[in-house]
Amino acid sequence: MKNSIKKIVLAAASLVAVATLAGCSSKTVVSMKGGKITEDQYYKEMKKSTSGQSTLQTMIITKALETQYGDKVSTAKVTKQYNALKKQYGSSFSSVLSSNSLTKTQLKDNIKTNLLTEAALKDLKKPTQKQLKKQWKSYEPKVTVSHILVKTKKEAEAIIKQLDGGADFAKLAKSKSTDTGTKANGGKLDAFDNTDTSLDSTFKAAAFKLKQGEYTKTPVKTSYGYHVIKMDKNPGKGKMSDHTKELTAQLYDTWLSDSTVMQKVLAKVIKKANVDIKDSDLKNVLSSYVSSSSSN
Repeated sequence: MKNSIKKIVLAAASLVAVATLAGCSSKTVVSMKGGKITEDQYYKEMKKSTSGQSTLQTMIITKALETQYGDKVSTAKVTKQYNALKKQYGSSFSSVLSSNSLTKTQLKDNIKTNLLTEAALKDLKKPTQKQLKKQWKSYEPKVTVSHILVKTKKEAEAIIKQLDGGADFAKLAKSKSTDTGTKANGGKLDAFDNTDTSLDSTFKAAAFKLKQGEYTKTPVKTSYGYHVIKMDKNPGKGKMSDHTKELTAQLYDTWLSDSTVMQKVLAKVIKKANVDIKDSDLKNVLSSYVSSSSSN
């Protein structure tokens, strides 16, 4: 599945620092009529605030991840993912960054944080056979389909009748489909599997039932209208033992977006880092992770 800038921003949201806590000193941060604000004053106010404590928490976790898994996330790996996103968005790349309040450097930082977090997850949590078997129940391999979208059930039934009579699916898609994004290409969609979130679940369920070359014999209703779906390429589900790699990857993708799972993983990272917070006012900044670690 293609990644997205929005997805990367959300994935890194709990880890990427948006500010830094200044060290205690009398250095002036702001001067103005009637006085000044020093770093010491600013620090004292910041550490009282939720955002200040969140930033410190983020800095600790990020430093721990870099120390323990930095050797697994090279600059080349970050750059490769960054370039893939840049190519994916093309001329709209800069505007997408802007709409997500990101600079290019911040996006690279987010990518690195996500990769470090993923490395920690893979190191500290291994899929069990029971979990793989459960994932297998919903597993479907990547398939490629074409579809014809129309407004009414009657129109869809007429198209199915034409297909039954030997009509060419791609030609009908070009002349009948209301999906302007695919009709010119005979209704062909990008390949997808059971983890796809961009397609309607009813559409996917109907598609996965088709063998290669088959088309739906009854219209498939979604919020977009009525579809006639044709299976262009279906490798078949096969045996579970042939898909361990894909099943494992799917589990890790699910876990990465599961806050409960990731909190436990990060608790282990923090415990290994042997964190010693010197400022008594900030001693509880990692309490949610320490309690999570204890419960494990």
